Amino acid sequence: MIKTDIIIIGAGPTGLFTVFEAGLLKLKCHLIDALPQPGGQCSEIYPKKPIYDIPAYPEILAGTLVDNLMEQIKPFEPGFTLGERAETLDKQEDGYYIVTTNKGTQHHAPVVVIAGGLGSFEPRKPMIPNIGLFESKGVEYMIKDPEQFRDKKVVISGGGDSALDWAIFLADVASEVSLVHRRNEFRGALDSVEKARELAKLGKIQLYTKAEVKEIHGKKDLQAVVIKYNDEEKESTYVETDYFIPLFGLSPKLGPLGNWGLEIEKNAIKVNNAKDYQTNLPGVFAIGDVNTYPGKLKLILSGFHEAAVMCQYAYQIINPDKRFVMKYTTVGGVQGFDGSKKEAKKEVVQSIN
Repeated sequence: MIKTDIIIIGAGPTGLFTVFEAGLLKLKCHLIDALPQPGGQCSEIYPKKPIYDIPAYPEILAGTLVDNLMEQIKPFEPGFTLGERAETLDKQEDGYYIVTTNKGTQHHAPVVVIAGGLGSFEPRKPMIPNIGLFESKGVEYMIKDPEQFRDKKVVISGGGDSALDWAIFLADVASEVSLVHRRNEFRGALDSVEKARELAKLGKIQLYTKAEVKEIHGKKDLQAVVIKYNDEEKESTYVETDYFIPLFGLSPKLGPLGNWGLEIEKNAIKVNNAKDYQTNLPGVFAIGDVNTYPGKLKLILSGFHEAAVMCQYAYQIINPDKRFVMKYTTVGGVQGFDGSKKEAKKEVVQSIN
């Protein structure tokens, strides 16, 4: 039995930052995540993709953001249960909760924080009969390391930001990049669409619009795809390739969390945003993309804010007889559980005779 002050379900950016805010209040945290490493989507799906709306960082790679958060919370010595999914939530007679994973690991705490992003993700796969035979053998549903495609032939399907951004990025990495979309119009940012068309004119991206990849071929590994057009009179195109990357988005699912008695609205957990981001279960909070309330913005910085507010109320649950006076870190510094301390230099007061 792992005992702690706060159990955090989800080790993405919001979950990680919760460790810092809780640490300022002298509260210990333990994180549970189904992924084998911390970072959530930022580590698993787009570690090399830049993020532009993190305060004080005009641009930061998603993986670097996770690295920075891990460094920031290091003094507070969080525990991790990784590669295991939170399966059940059981309330005890004393008001504490036990969270058990799919592998039987039990966690015990008075407060549970659900910071599971959009839940677990499954890629939306194209309707190609034999696609499963080539998964991880040329068919990839996400890009973790662009260097994997260095000097390779790549076919990308999709019409949104992800497909456009990766086609543009890989134009300088892969030997050939083809972008296939079933419509002529793209749903991505205007500047990305214009950049893709510019690269197509320069011959760095081969554009196939009003078309779809309908067949994939190969012996052991992927060797080619067949692109068919909406205009049935137009002949199909056979394209040799090393990789086929269908980027049709991911389907978020709450998974076992949906059976915990939480109030759910449109696949998200309803919370009291007027006060503390608590769910309908006392002592169970939900922060980040997993929650919903009027005016909700699914942004990392929103999750950071929710974590800070939530921790203040979690402190009251854990220490009902104590009163905590919040101090700015510029005043109180940061005292780690490992004995480390960061603080601003004190001003020296001297008299002038």
